[in-house]
Amino acid sequence: MYHAVGHRPARAAYGLSVSPDAFADQMALLADRGFTPLTTAQLAHAWRTAGALPLRPVLITFDDGYEGVHRHALPVLAKHGFASTLFVSTGWLRGAHEESGALDTMLDWDQVRELAAAGTEIGGHSHTHPQLDQLPDDQLWFETLRCKEIVAEELGACPVSFAYPYGYSSRRVRRTVRAAGFTQALAVGNALARRHQGPYALERVTVRRGTDIDEFARLVEGRAIARTFARDRALTKGYALVRRGRQAGRALAGR
Repeated sequence: MYHAVGHRPARAAYGLSVSPDAFADQMALLADRGFTPLTTAQLAHAWRTAGALPLRPVLITFDDGYEGVHRHALPVLAKHGFASTLFVSTGWLRGAHEESGALDTMLDWDQVRELAAAGTEIGGHSHTHPQLDQLPDDQLWFETLRCKEIVAEELGACPVSFAYPYGYSSRRVRRTVRAAGFTQALAVGNALARRHQGPYALERVTVRRGTDIDEFARLVEGRAIARTFARDRALTKGYALVRRGRQAGRALAGR
């Protein structure tokens, strides 16, 4: 899971960014070790139909829609012939649907179309990137469906894959994403994706500014992942309890 790719990203996006040189080195490692990148839709279809997967399949995903994905990542992906998936927060992208809240310079829709034409799957990532599990039903539905509608309007095809902002979901969120017409969705989890997780809770590992090439190699080989992300998992579990408490409090207040 990637976010921004750039030399000098904004402070708010820095920790979850990678430099263009680091990204190029990471893609070269995947090529050298015989990995075959797939789109999220391709992986989900293979698992859904018991279809064959290529040797050493891997997903390369980008969340939010930062401009550096087009400027820096696309040429590297094209060089290796790699597929990828870009999950866009439609209200953050530059253009007619733009709203406030973006953390850095974002893609415009012409750039998104160029990425799609080059083989990148375009998926949904909500409209304004909220914590979906904290929203009331009507706002949750709006964030999910509006994102789908805008992607379909701009690209001429409905997106089928979704990624939860911040990785947060719940049964209610997953039901809503499914009802909106998405056929698979990605969380974070910082673990390898496994079929038993189900199509609406597939996990990913985070690549960030501090991920050096040796750690990246361990991640894609599936080694020492639990140890690498032990602190992240502890914080995630603790914050999950806080979020559930907040949601329950709002539900009681609304009665």
